[in-house]
Amino acid sequence: MTESTATRRSRITPEREAELYEAVLDLLREVGYDALTMDAVAARTRSSKATLYRQWGGKPELVAKAVRHSKPGRTGDLDTGSLRGDFHALVAREDDCAMEQNSALMRGLFMAVHHNPDLLQAFKELLIEPEMAEFQRVLRRAVERGEVRADNPALEYVVHMLIGAFATRALIDDQPPTQAFLASYIDAVVLPALGVPAR
Repeated sequence: MTESTATRRSRITPEREAELYEAVLDLLREVGYDALTMDAVAARTRSSKATLYRQWGGKPELVAKAVRHSKPGRTGDLDTGSLRGDFHALVAREDDCAMEQNSALMRGLFMAVHHNPDLLQAFKELLIEPEMAEFQRVLRRAVERGEVRADNPALEYVVHMLIGAFATRALIDDQPPTQAFLASYIDAVVLPALGVPAR
């Protein structure tokens, strides 16, 4: 972010920014990405469309940042002293209700990403790459503690396993993801793949 951009964006208070992001997420749940417009966001938040474009550049960046803002804390800050503890703490950050809402939201956005190159780029830059870097910190600490061998081939696929469990729970079982389901999946699948005792 350039100095001029940072100065320009500092005019919106953190509270107002959070309010805008929450409105964007509400609209996404109501109408989906394709039907969401900057006009609708402006009307819902009593903002001018010019302000929205000045602050976020366009719909893809605004949506990606709203999703990023909704995530509860930085993954890389989790440090319980064990990889199992870190994974379980990650699952416990959202209650089952929030998890169900976010699962439905992300399913809709995954479809939109496939048809919108600008949204895909915004997601990669603002959400996926930062999240991956944070998650790698958690795994790196586990390697440094000696819990996981550095050459374990499953390290490359941990994120895929976790996202897969979250995203396909509704598709396979016709149920939303829950804390209990994800915690048991971690113990039964992810930790054994990494050579870490589940208990």
